[in-house]
Amino acid sequence: MRTALYLFVGVMFAAYPVLRPYSDEVGSAGVDAFASSNWVLAHTFAMLGFIALGLLVLYTGRRSDVAVVTTWIGVGLVLPYYGAETFALHALGVEAAQTSNPGLIELADPIRYSLVQSVMFGLGLVLIAVGLVVFALRNRYAMVLAAGFVLFLPQFYTPPAVRIVHGLLIAVGAILAARSVAGRSVDSAQPISTITGA
Repeated sequence: MRTALYLFVGVMFAAYPVLRPYSDEVGSAGVDAFASSNWVLAHTFAMLGFIALGLLVLYTGRRSDVAVVTTWIGVGLVLPYYGAETFALHALGVEAAQTSNPGLIELADPIRYSLVQSVMFGLGLVLIAVGLVVFALRNRYAMVLAAGFVLFLPQFYTPPAVRIVHGLLIAVGAILAARSVAGRSVDSAQPISTITGA
């Protein structure tokens, strides 16, 4: 189960920046980006990735763990923002395209950057990063994965190519963790005679 969750997290966060349309998000270029079906698909992948990440930490830890609590609260704070980013901005883009009114996407900034949603989103990503670091300190195989989430907030301020590399970093971290977990499962499933060398 954990192996599958790790791989799912890796695939979702690798696909998110690859599929996401990039533009300066103003004028007709912004309309095209927001109205694209890939906009919805990419951001939906991110949301599914965060949900799987929360399940993964819960599945591995205990409900009272700092890693579990902070990651779950972080995911809960991040998902509403991603919902608005995914569906509200897409609706703006579609409406702007259909009415030939690119000025509509000026509403994107209030949807994204008003105080409450900005604080929720930023705090959520910080809590996820803290949760993953605590998780990785106990599960060393998750160090690269944790690094990816520590860098999650800063990568928003980088060019598309860096964002894509960041997604691949998370995927690599997830694959390394999945391989480690799968290896441990195989070892624990060996007969006692094999383990003891008898």
